[in-house]
Parts: sequence; structure tokens; C-alpha cells
Amino acid sequence: MLTRKDIEKREAGTLALYAMRSSDTRGRKYPEAEPKHRSVYQRDRDRIIHSTAFRRLEYKTQVFVNHEGDYYRTRLTHTLEVSQIARSIARAMSLNEDLVEAIALSHDIGHPPFGHAGEESLKMLMKENGGFDHNLQGLRVVEELELRYPDFPGLNLTWEVREGINKHTTMFDRAEKLEEFDPKASPTMETQVVDIADEIAYDNHDIDDGLTSGLIEEKGLLELRLWKDASGFVKKGRGDLPDKIRKYQVIRRLIDTQIEDLLSVSEKNIKSAGIKKVSDVRKYKKRIVVFSGEMQKKRKELRGFLMDNLYKNFRVIRMSDKARRFISELFAVYLQKPEQLPPSDQQKIKKSGIYRAICDYIAGMTDRYALDEYKKLFDPYERV
Repeated sequence: MLTRKDIEKREAGTLALYAMRSSDTRGRKYPEAEPKHRSVYQRDRDRIIHSTAFRRLEYKTQVFVNHEGDYYRTRLTHTLEVSQIARSIARAMSLNEDLVEAIALSHDIGHPPFGHAGEESLKMLMKENGGFDHNLQGLRVVEELELRYPDFPGLNLTWEVREGINKHTTMFDRAEKLEEFDPKASPTMETQVVDIADEIAYDNHDIDDGLTSGLIEEKGLLELRLWKDASGFVKKGRGDLPDKIRKYQVIRRLIDTQIEDLLSVSEKNIKSAGIKKVSDVRKYKKRIVVFSGEMQKKRKELRGFLMDNLYKNFRVIRMSDKARRFISELFAVYLQKPEQLPPSDQQKIKKSGIYRAICDYIAGMTDRYALDEYKKLFDPYERV
């Protein structure tokens, strides 16, 4: 039976020299005895999965509000897709899959309800009171807000996982880098893998949801090089297929193509930069895990299409605008009469201040809970 020490020995023998080993962790903020049969990153992963904030991702949305349909991605399904893609990349690069999985599962844990519209609303409301960023909120969740253990607040995750949350960087993610996490040092290769997996998952499942909803049409996608090449590959290999299966196979090909490009370029970057160990990754000023210039151009073209045809679609704009109104009006009611907050959240006002306490409460809501709370506070016929 494998012990933690056995797992650490296995990492030493199988992982690349520039991979982060669990035996080299900077540890936890609050010292604990580590489990006998799990590595420190496996324990982090398990704590994240069992957290309240992780479970709530099931009812927090990406683009479509939760009640629009059961098919569309939620933060939870997106998180699982990111984890799967990131682990596949990490395995191919001989990186630490357990660390990658822990960072991937926690990367969206600070998101408020209603996707980016919810975050934009909280940013505006908190502008003069400390601001709001979902990466920093994710750290608040795992360091303070989750209350599950008698000896410390939060989940007491390892330094490397918390660093991965803080340094998570994509088109939509660019948080303040905290001094605690060496802001001038580049993130681990494992964090870089999660960042790129997030982008791959995000774009491709938005295409899937956009086609399913009818907000985008394939004839528009066929003008894009990425989709045209993937569609041609599927047609050449399998001929005529039912539309539903063909669409899935094209999206699958899109993901495979991007991963293959990423692995090829990253391998070249590792060699050309002389990356031999983790400290080399930390000192290197550029991202190592990246796409080729040509793939970046194709992806930019794809993102431009999604921006113009999906994210700016009038139905999505309506959903986003409604979401902003819900959050703004909820915030105003709590601010005017904080006695309407649950007692446990009222108690946080003394420690965090009224704005941050309200922000934490709203950010922790699911779409469904926020809508129910709105009804209770504004619908005279709704039971409170």
C-alpha cells in the first residue's frame, strides 16, 4: 500500500526536473500533520472538492443564467473540463498532476453568481471599498471564509496551490499579485498549464453552448480557420455523420489541435530557455507554456467571433443586464438595512466592514439563491 513517502519517491523518479514535487512544498500557513497515504497536493485537492464553495459552482453560470437550460455549462462543469484538459497536458509534460488538479479545481472558486456580469457588478459596487476580483476572492474563500476545521480558518492549502489561485492569468483573469506569493517570480509550470487549459475549455464549450442555444450558427464558424480545418479533418476521416455527433467531433478536434500545438511549442521553449529545474521556471520572465504565434492568431480570430456573435448577442446582453440589476439592488438593500443579512454574516461586519461582509455574502450565492433572495426582498407575495 502506497504511503505519502512512496508517492514522493515516485514523483522523484517520474516527474520532470522542472516539475513541482510535493516534498518541496513551502507548506501550509498553519502547520499540520500530513496524512499517511496522500501527498500534500492530493490533500489540497480533496479539501477543495469537499468545500461548500466548490459545491456551489454547480449553480453558478458561465454565459447563460442557470434557469435558461440544463444543458449549458456551469462553473462546475467548466471547472471539471479545465481539470481534465490540464491533467492531460501535465501528464504529457511529466508535471505534477496532483498540483495541477488542485489548482484547476480551485481556480474559479471565488466567482460570484451570474458569470462575468456578476463580477463586473461587484467590482463597481466595491470600487471605493477594496475592490473585487474573483481570484482574490478565491483566496479569501480558501483562507478565511470556509469554516470546516477547529484549529484554523479556511482550508489551509499549501503555498503552491494558493499561489496558483493568485497568479491565475487568462484573457479574463488578471488579479493583483500579492507580496506573499513572490509577485516578480513566474508561476510554476503547473499553474501555467491550468491557465492555458482554462482558455481552451472556455472557448470550446462556449462554441458548443452557442450552437446549442442557436445564438451562433455553423456557417459563421466555417469562416474561421480553426473551425474550418477541424471540420475538414472530421469530414475527411468519417464522411457524413449526424449533426450532433459531427459537431462534437469537430470540437474534440479543436481541443486536440490546440493541445498538440501547445505541447510542441512548450517543449521547444523548455529547451531553448535551458529550463532544468523549478528555480529556472521561477526566474524566466516569459510564459513557457504557450501556443505558437500562428495558433494565437487563429484563436484571436475565434474569440473575436464569439465576442461579436455570442457575448454581444441581445439575449446574453439582456441576461447580463438583469444580473447586474439583481446584484446592485440586493447590495443596496443589505447596505441600507444590514439586519436583513443572515446572523452569521452580520457578525462579520465588525471584522471585515459592512461593504466586504455584504460582498462576501453575495459572491457566495448561486444564481438560484440570488434570484430567490431577490424575490423574498422585492416581491410582496413571496414568503421571506
